[in-house]
Amino acid sequence: MFPGLLSSLCLAILSVHDVFAGRTFSSQSRLGYIDHGTLNNQPLLSLHRKLVEIPSISGDEHDVGEFLASYLEAHQFTVEKQRVAPFGRESSSQKPRHNLLAYPSGSPPNASRVLLTSHLDVVPPYIPYSYNSSSHQIAGRGVIDDKACIAAQITAAISLLSSNAIPPSSLSLLFVVGEEIGGDGMRAFSASPHPAYSAVIFGEPTDSMLAAGHKGNLAFTVSAKGKSAHSGYPWLGKNANSMLIPALLALDNLQLPFSDKYGDSTLNIGKMVGGEAGNVVPASAYADIQVRMAAEKPEVSQELIVNAVKEVDGDLGMDFWSKGYGPVEIDHDVPGFETQTVNYGTDIPWLDGDHKRYLYGPGSIMDAHSDHEHLSVQDLEEAVEGYKRLVLATLKK
Repeated sequence: MFPGLLSSLCLAILSVHDVFAGRTFSSQSRLGYIDHGTLNNQPLLSLHRKLVEIPSISGDEHDVGEFLASYLEAHQFTVEKQRVAPFGRESSSQKPRHNLLAYPSGSPPNASRVLLTSHLDVVPPYIPYSYNSSSHQIAGRGVIDDKACIAAQITAAISLLSSNAIPPSSLSLLFVVGEEIGGDGMRAFSASPHPAYSAVIFGEPTDSMLAAGHKGNLAFTVSAKGKSAHSGYPWLGKNANSMLIPALLALDNLQLPFSDKYGDSTLNIGKMVGGEAGNVVPASAYADIQVRMAAEKPEVSQELIVNAVKEVDGDLGMDFWSKGYGPVEIDHDVPGFETQTVNYGTDIPWLDGDHKRYLYGPGSIMDAHSDHEHLSVQDLEEAVEGYKRLVLATLKK
């Protein structure tokens, strides 16, 4: 009876369904014209778009770093590059990797009291940038984690400096490589001479709340060495996969420390590699595993993990990627922000110093690292104001 109304209603239902299913972000949406020209006319959205369009999977951060250095220099920042070593097997690039430290041109490099910092790298795989002009949602790899924070922090800094709300010498920006693969960028910066900041504001997705703390982190590899043979005669070999699987099952059922603040510690068997073909007894296998620790020092969980694996098979190898760290307490004393605890790790424990530590950023961690990573324009714009409030509050302390 009402074909026009019925068509509109069906289209609206489809659009709502697709937003929540994570499928509303194609480069040419049926919901409306994608006005990229509008994005290019807005500095925040244009910067964010360009950052996302440049792939920067961990180990491959060179190109996005070069772009960002040029952008900052064009906006009257002095940029110092710090070379960071390649990351071994995780990197397919031979291009050099650099941390970027930026401060207003003409200011003393060691005078800054407040540091805004985020990371340049993203997790695989690369997902192209797209924008839906009807839902005002932006999608692609890194639109939340962590390129929204980079764009919002830079925009906030430029706004504060251009309006003379803060002295030029009070603020610096730091963008590091390798946060997603153990924090090698922040570790390198921490080991180098740098100012004694009074406050450091770290950018990560917190739903625009202040994080009151986050879980600890422990990462390791379990490996098996077997012997290859024809699959028709398996007794002539030793199946590395069959050695590894019972240990992984034991780890999957392992009880790790609990706390009232953070809840359960969780263990994720994130990557498994083993064998060459279905008709070959596998000679080697390994699994990469990550633990989010809710309580205790990392040594406590490490001992439980080692004992669980060795009880299954004493011949299995174990390699802990780093010493790890326990739960991290974070400052959250700026009025006007909601607070929460988060389950992921950050670069916070890798930066040494007697400074206040804040964690804030737009978007939800529930969407980061996923195939439907997306962020609203409104959240990105509001994050700029959030970072400005944090900078002003910390400079008053």
